[in-house]
Amino acid sequence: MPYLSVQTNVSLSDDQKPAVLAELSRSVADLLGKPESYVMVALDDGRPMRFAGSDAATAYLQLKSLGLPEDKCGAYSATLCQLIQSQFGIDTDRIYIEFSSPSDHMWGWDMGTF
Repeated sequence: MPYLSVQTNVSLSDDQKPAVLAELSRSVADLLGKPESYVMVALDDGRPMRFAGSDAATAYLQLKSLGLPEDKCGAYSATLCQLIQSQFGIDTDRIYIEFSSPSDHMWGWDMGTF
């Protein structure tokens, strides 16, 4: 049920993408204490983006999960920013993260909802 979406103007080679996606998936599972079998990760790289009046390397992340605790989002932000910095070389002050925790009935899976 956790979902991490990464949009960035940094382009990765086709050879780099599987390893980066695998690292993001493992990291989200560890961060949230969920089995990796529940985690979905999407990467949209090489996207035209501009932040703070500059087209320098930047990223926008969305982390969605049922029961995402609001009081841990600051720690999640630190961990995700460090991860994105290490994987993409993006300065942490050029990363925005949107956290959301939908209600169980607003998250579908396997022909039903949670």
